[in-house]
Amino acid sequence: MKHFAPILLTVGLATTISTSHAQQQPNPAVQGYAYGQSTLAKAPYSMADLKSLQTSLLFTEEDVKALRQSKAILADQTDAILDVWYGFVASTPELVYFFGEAKTGKPDGAYLEAVRKRFALWILDTADANYDQRWLDWQHEIGLRHNKLKKNKTDRAPSVAQVNFRYIPALTIPVTTTLKPFLAKKGASTADVEKMHAAWVKSVLMQTILWSQPYIKDGGF
Repeated sequence: MKHFAPILLTVGLATTISTSHAQQQPNPAVQGYAYGQSTLAKAPYSMADLKSLQTSLLFTEEDVKALRQSKAILADQTDAILDVWYGFVASTPELVYFFGEAKTGKPDGAYLEAVRKRFALWILDTADANYDQRWLDWQHEIGLRHNKLKKNKTDRAPSVAQVNFRYIPALTIPVTTTLKPFLAKKGASTADVEKMHAAWVKSVLMQTILWSQPYIKDGGF
């Protein structure tokens, strides 16, 4: 956390686990948040593919429990978490570039704010750990929105055409590293904090892998 403090002011498993927890509902109050909406395209990867990926990531039901434990801890800290994450992006030219206007290169404040609102819900969705078809379809949509196929369309942003994929999995490290102090703020034991943090690392990496699909040549995913 200390590393990012100076920039705070700157700008199967897959099926059985999901049925044991309340389903996340779409939030129409947040523009572009479409989790669970019937208008989403069906993901090109299956629930069986997801289960195989989880197995390869050593992602178990214990990780699901740890993620869900984290939700109560993180739910009222999302703004503070996003301050840290946005501070990191703002201080990293390689990343803030993807939120800039294509013509001027200047950061687009409206675009950043719109994404931030959905990012807050992403924290809660990740902690919900509901791995069903609706969640899978939403991951596919998120991947498309990073890719040239759909980037900028949701917010009609005049930004660059695509997020270069190499930066997406790379963000697993700063996102999960800076999250750990927030997991420790509500009195959880050291052991539980470690379990929650490990589950978050696996989950974020799992999601970024799913988001890679639009970038991969046919048959390569």
